[in-house]
Amino acid sequence: MNNVSTRFTLLEMLRIVMPGAYFLFLCYTLAIAFGVLIHPFATWEFGIPFFLLGSVVAGLSFYSKETPKKRKAFSENQPSLRILELSRQMANVRPLTEDEARRLYFYILNHLMPVTVHDKIFFFGMVYHVMISIRRTSFWFGIAGIAGIILQVAFTGTTALTTVSPIAVIWLVYILNVRHNKADRKMQENFQDQIFWLDMHRETVAALILQRSQHP
Repeated sequence: MNNVSTRFTLLEMLRIVMPGAYFLFLCYTLAIAFGVLIHPFATWEFGIPFFLLGSVVAGLSFYSKETPKKRKAFSENQPSLRILELSRQMANVRPLTEDEARRLYFYILNHLMPVTVHDKIFFFGMVYHVMISIRRTSFWFGIAGIAGIILQVAFTGTTALTTVSPIAVIWLVYILNVRHNKADRKMQENFQDQIFWLDMHRETVAALILQRSQHP
């Protein structure tokens, strides 16, 4: 149980720190590209603590929004919907609500499904969250970079390769993330594995639905 708790804590920390660190890294990259000095990064004594603290703060801001959960690949084929569907098919049983089906799904995932299934969904859930955050952060920093180049050309009449190159790399990261995105497919594969488990243990699931429906 302690190992499961440790793995969960580690994955949740990665979901927070990695998007936040990438956000600060792009801030620093654009600052260098346009010749803006960020004083906390001027020395490593201040730079490292500032980067770590900033990564956590920025990462928590991304984490609190949970926008990846609104994406189609995350919301489609949710295993909890299979539990909800089964409850509606059972005779003389009060159908579960969506919230009850979701809570029952997490109970089954945490207590009945094999540890490998449990670990896969949390690991790929973390990867999915991080990749979507990287994609969206790259897009908006890419837009900011293009706007910065336009303003630079408008005011100075020129720009430099050292300015254009980092912004081009940011857009390359975004394009690769979109074109070669495995996160959506992996989430759907994991959902299908869990749905298969639910179908193979239908009697157990039905008994839990009956028990839950008797205690509203």
